[in-house]
Amino acid sequence: MTGSPTTQPKPVSTAENAPGPGARAVQTAARRARLLDTAVALASDGGYDAVQMRDVAARANVALGTLYRHYSSKDQLLLAALATQARQLRDRLTERPALGPDASTRVGIVLRRASRSMERDPNLTAAMVTALSSADPDAGIAKHEVFVVMTSIFADAIGEERVDLEAAARALGLVWFSALAFWVGGLLDSPGMERELESAARLILR
Repeated sequence: MTGSPTTQPKPVSTAENAPGPGARAVQTAARRARLLDTAVALASDGGYDAVQMRDVAARANVALGTLYRHYSSKDQLLLAALATQARQLRDRLTERPALGPDASTRVGIVLRRASRSMERDPNLTAAMVTALSSADPDAGIAKHEVFVVMTSIFADAIGEERVDLEAAARALGLVWFSALAFWVGGLLDSPGMERELESAARLILR
């Protein structure tokens, strides 16, 4: 008697196994977050010079070429991490907004919160300030993103009582970054930085 033919398993194509667009987006976001977390950890331990692209890739378990496809330089990487921190600050301020009778008081509260959060990790802050000062053209988009987020934070604190809202918020962002640079360079201590920032807020918003 002739036996029944053996059923061969149907080969599964690579295309069928490949993740869909949604899954790929999730994987990419997770990879980016891992790279940023690794860069932050390295900077916290050793500052700007400790962030080497090869080390970031190895610790994050990501191929070096993949890292460079996401971030072309360590300045871009550090600024992307700073933009993430700025967005987190904005979220916290949305949940617990600065309260005060006038724009100057509210902005002073925001400046204190932002500065104290940066003061908690001096090595990381120094690394991010160095990245902000970089002339690397590839870091320009990341710098702009940081500036846009911080401007929106100050604009929310100022409120709609000023016709020059955007200009005032931009000026406050510049003052804050300058004060951080002075603090990193040892030209201001923490209380001095807070006093300078609050003074600047009063002058800009009076």
